[in-house]
Amino acid sequence: MAQMEGIVHQARQTFGETLPANFLSNEEYKLYERLYGPPVDTTRPEDIELLQSKPEECDENVHPEKNLLYKEDLEGNLEEVEYLQDDSSPDRSRDNIEKAEMEEEVGEQVEISFNGSRLKEQETEFKARMALFRDIAAANKAQSVGLDGDERDPIGNNDTEDISVRESIAENEESIDEYGMQDELEMDDPEGESDDFESGDSVRTHPLTAAARSGTSPATLQIPKTAIVLPVAAILRDASNKHLTEVAQKTFGGVGLPNSTATPSTAGRHLQQAPIALEASQKYMGDMEGNAYLAAIMPGAYSVIMNTLVEIRKRIGSEWLRSLLKKEGGPRILDAGSAGAGVQAWREVLQAEWNLMHPDGVSNSNPAPLGKATVVTGSNVLRHKASRLLENTTFLPRLPDYNPERDHPTLGAPNVVQPRKQYDVVLAPYTLWGLKEDYMRKNQVQNFWSLLNPAGGVLIIIEKGVPRGFELVAGARELLLNRHIASPDTPEMTEESHTEQDGRYGPKEKGMIIAPCTNHTQCPMYTTPGRSKGRKDLCHFSQRFIRPPYLQRILGLKDRNHEDIKFSYIAVQRGVDHRQTHGITQGSQATAAALSGYEETPSDGLSPHMLSLPRALLPPIKRRGHVILDLCTPAGRIERWTVPKSFSRQAYRDARKSNWGDLWALGAKTAIPRNIRLGTKVKKAKIRNVDELDSERDDSDDLRDLGANANFEKRTKGKPQKQRKKITGGDF
Repeated sequence: MAQMEGIVHQARQTFGETLPANFLSNEEYKLYERLYGPPVDTTRPEDIELLQSKPEECDENVHPEKNLLYKEDLEGNLEEVEYLQDDSSPDRSRDNIEKAEMEEEVGEQVEISFNGSRLKEQETEFKARMALFRDIAAANKAQSVGLDGDERDPIGNNDTEDISVRESIAENEESIDEYGMQDELEMDDPEGESDDFESGDSVRTHPLTAAARSGTSPATLQIPKTAIVLPVAAILRDASNKHLTEVAQKTFGGVGLPNSTATPSTAGRHLQQAPIALEASQKYMGDMEGNAYLAAIMPGAYSVIMNTLVEIRKRIGSEWLRSLLKKEGGPRILDAGSAGAGVQAWREVLQAEWNLMHPDGVSNSNPAPLGKATVVTGSNVLRHKASRLLENTTFLPRLPDYNPERDHPTLGAPNVVQPRKQYDVVLAPYTLWGLKEDYMRKNQVQNFWSLLNPAGGVLIIIEKGVPRGFELVAGARELLLNRHIASPDTPEMTEESHTEQDGRYGPKEKGMIIAPCTNHTQCPMYTTPGRSKGRKDLCHFSQRFIRPPYLQRILGLKDRNHEDIKFSYIAVQRGVDHRQTHGITQGSQATAAALSGYEETPSDGLSPHMLSLPRALLPPIKRRGHVILDLCTPAGRIERWTVPKSFSRQAYRDARKSNWGDLWALGAKTAIPRNIRLGTKVKKAKIRNVDELDSERDDSDDLRDLGANANFEKRTKGKPQKQRKKITGGDF
């Protein structure tokens, strides 16, 4: 959509209120009419002159020269008096007529010669302008096609085509510069670089940099008005705003709702880390608590799930979604933790992909096959409220418990595989922190994995972007790598997994981490399992969204209606390993290649896969003349890469434009290990046996028996200690 808007905007800037015939596609022409209205006329070569220099307008109030005399009136003032010149004489009238005819004839000849030469210039300028604009539009469309994965790889493997497009644009710019039009098309920025047009970021950006960008477009999400905002507002209409605010603040930790999906600000960092106070799977929930859940939890959950779905679609391409749309019955999705917000985000992504598959407007008459959706809601109150937002949705009170004998029968169980529902997408936002013990979380992750379709199902686990939330996600990642996902270096389960519960989970199978990790080694930020104290560095990301009006009222805010929500996540795919099918290289070799950069087309003509590039874990640090990037490399290390202007002008420019969470493909000049602050492991309270308790009890009894005769040591700060004297009768 952004590419289309750029093309339409450039057409308006180039051709003004006119438009060449059949210049824009149907969708672009509809957008043009919606933004600017229908064009006044078809663009002609002579219109170029009007666009470059606006002709001087004739003043209608200026009259032809007249014959005037000044006459003094009675008051002594002068007034103008018009008189008619006598042209009645034949000689004078004949001379005037001949003179006028001669001037008119000469003027026509000059005008004809001038118009002839000017017309050639106008036609040349018109052709040059049209050629430049078409090349720019072709580059934008080629880049958008590369991102969508329609006719080439989702990473944009056709680098030679992009280079040829850029070269053709440069040639056209040189030809246009001969006619004095270069000043119109170039615009200098503070770095001294020129834009091809006002929205020329897509042209100046390297194709790999554009393909490696993460997050949604636009970066700020609007909560769907028809699907979420209006239905929730109708549900909350019967509730008192004051009562709803009090319940929300009481439930979610006070002002600012720190125990919701919101991330505490800098002023609230002293607050204790806590999970979301209300979970979709809990059994009991009051009516006002259900309203508070819809108002405070659902917008943030929708935003982070949409962010992760968009990133997954970018990394594994559009073929994954299109195969699900072509599947009989449509895709199957399970929302285990957001009461339907994830289903709404999933349907938005499906509809967008369906529109791309049918660009000629067929999708309007035939809606996208949304498939079957299942939502876990433990309480009846939340189930009834969520059902008003979703259609054709199944609601479950809880997840089915995982039985390993169903998938891996033992000797004592009958060797009969029972049918079980499996899902193409399992969304598990905010489902692990509420569990008290670690073994419960492991069983939950195991349950989610068993619900996936073994032929390409995707599991997404999301938690709050705080240290404890990241540790839970990293623990789930470690569990899946050790017990389920087979890697080339670890095709079998680790010895640690065997010793915990031998033979329960069966052999490893094909699988892969899709996002955000580009490695399958131990997480460099989770070297010690369990909870850490004083952790400062963690892997998390951010998504901005516009708060709905009811959430703005609960927070008591009248301005700044956007919110940046931080989250940690892991997305894995079962039964498919793109490292084998696409030849993806990870490890030290991929890190060294990424450090050298892929700005120039490789000798083999193949561009790198996005899953073999490092990812930015923090926003770039922009300094004068260089940019610092904190990256997690495919080798499983946290490094700090420096991209100076002397390394590459293109890499330096793209590094300054990069964002938090993007992949990086243009290399760097230096790379050093980054010091990460992981804190210290929290030690659990030691369980003491009976003998230790008895010995402590005996020691306390001995001290009690000593009583006042015990000689207690006391700090005297170097002064001599005074001896106690007994109280006698003379003291009274």
